[in-house]
Amino acid sequence: MPLNIVLHEPEIPQNTGNIARSCAAAGAALHLIGPLGFSIEDKYLKRAGLDYWDKLDLYYYNSLDEFFSKHQGKPVFFSSTKAFKTYDEVQYTRDCFIMFGKETRGLPETLLKEHYDKCVRIPMRENKRSLNLSNAVAVILYEALRQMSFPGLSKHGRLSRE
Repeated sequence: MPLNIVLHEPEIPQNTGNIARSCAAAGAALHLIGPLGFSIEDKYLKRAGLDYWDKLDLYYYNSLDEFFSKHQGKPVFFSSTKAFKTYDEVQYTRDCFIMFGKETRGLPETLLKEHYDKCVRIPMRENKRSLNLSNAVAVILYEALRQMSFPGLSKHGRLSRE
């Protein structure tokens, strides 16, 4: 099973489209937990994801309960500005899930408290709220891939030597 990015109730279609593109390029599956703040037919969602939608493993869930019932026993990390650990202090595995919350409020605090030892954050300057969701996903996604030596990804550029 590939690395898994999970978005809980995403609100902005352009962010989800950018994240879908990053997941497709990185070989990660994308899991969307509703309700979504947009239609999956949204033109901004499709434009941001470009032509990567058919190259993406995409899954939908109606609720957190449905997501957790389908993935019992799987390792899940929770991205939050409220976490104690930074994203590089944990060991990601190929079958893990990394969950991100909605743009305006993040993940539910009750969920974070239940799984506090699995919460991670991206260091930022004091008094700054958060990074853009698609940027935060990219930072943590590529750290997880780096830890696994970028499985299945090309490590060579395409610049011609001529």
